[in-house]
Amino acid sequence: MSQANTAIVYTEFGDSSVLREVDRVVAEPGPGEIRVRMVVSGVNPTDWKQRTGATATSDIPAEGAVPNQDGSGIVDAVGAGVSGFAPGDRVWLMLAAYQRPGSGTAQQYTVVPADRVVPLPDGVGFEAGASVGVPAMTAHRALTVHDGAPARLAPGALDGVNVLVAGGAGAVGNAAIQLARWAGASVVATVSGPEKAALARAAGAERVVNYREPGAAAQIRDAFGDGVDVVVEVAAAHNAELDLAVLRPGGTIAVYADDGSGRPLTVDVRRHMVLNVRYQFVLLYTVGRDALANGAAAVNAALAGGGLRFGADAGVPLHTFPLAETAAAHAAVEAGAIGKVLIRVDPSSIG
Repeated sequence: MSQANTAIVYTEFGDSSVLREVDRVVAEPGPGEIRVRMVVSGVNPTDWKQRTGATATSDIPAEGAVPNQDGSGIVDAVGAGVSGFAPGDRVWLMLAAYQRPGSGTAQQYTVVPADRVVPLPDGVGFEAGASVGVPAMTAHRALTVHDGAPARLAPGALDGVNVLVAGGAGAVGNAAIQLARWAGASVVATVSGPEKAALARAAGAERVVNYREPGAAAQIRDAFGDGVDVVVEVAAAHNAELDLAVLRPGGTIAVYADDGSGRPLTVDVRRHMVLNVRYQFVLLYTVGRDALANGAAAVNAALAGGGLRFGADAGVPLHTFPLAETAAAHAAVEAGAIGKVLIRVDPSSIG
């Protein structure tokens, strides 16, 4: 291709001011790769953490790194050996920049391995497609790690399962509520205040509890009766006592984040042993291909069936920025924006 590829890059670690716009060569897809014309790029906390160097696993290449793991767009070209995709297909991406610093989605064209590309179901918009990667895939994994869990969620797969979602107003928390309810689970969410409570209810939580209230554990146990089977946990150290107070024997705490305080998780061995508690830590980058494939299939089924929605009425307010304002989008996520921050790379294709 001869046209330029407008991209956002950073050549040093730092705050959002290190991001700048450049023109790059449009790369050709190699064997097993797909080139995607980006329509929307999604921003997650993992993206700004990598940009600052806090979670970086490699040096920045001389030509700069392109941020953002998630996005959606249109297949532009396929490399040798790729099947199941053709130019013109609508798709969403996950882990675009993992071990590929030049392949982030904050650019007009990106080239990624075919197994990081997922068909976007008919009738599902590009903004929804750019919203599912890290949040929904993480939520799916957290909901499928308990004893006897299905490998892939579907309607009825979590019938009879009691799920507590900590931080129900966050992006992963929202996806966990929606996917758990779609799969048949009973769901209680914890939040820190009334505004976030409204978002968790919009996502589908049957009961919402303010974890700061003295009677939070009693409220959760009242909702579930015999206790919690699965906790989708955003702050394991902070919530350790609450989790232990509401788990039923054999319960699982699926930990996908922490509160950033650096506070260590301390485990009372005897109390956890009595309950046969399982801790499962969840990081999307290293869960393995089978888990990713199962998650993508379930997410698509939920999207197509209306079990996973985005927008204020689903508890996920959308905040959009143009590509030229990627730095502002990163700053918004870093500042704790509630909802989903998206970058409209090609607004004309959104419709």
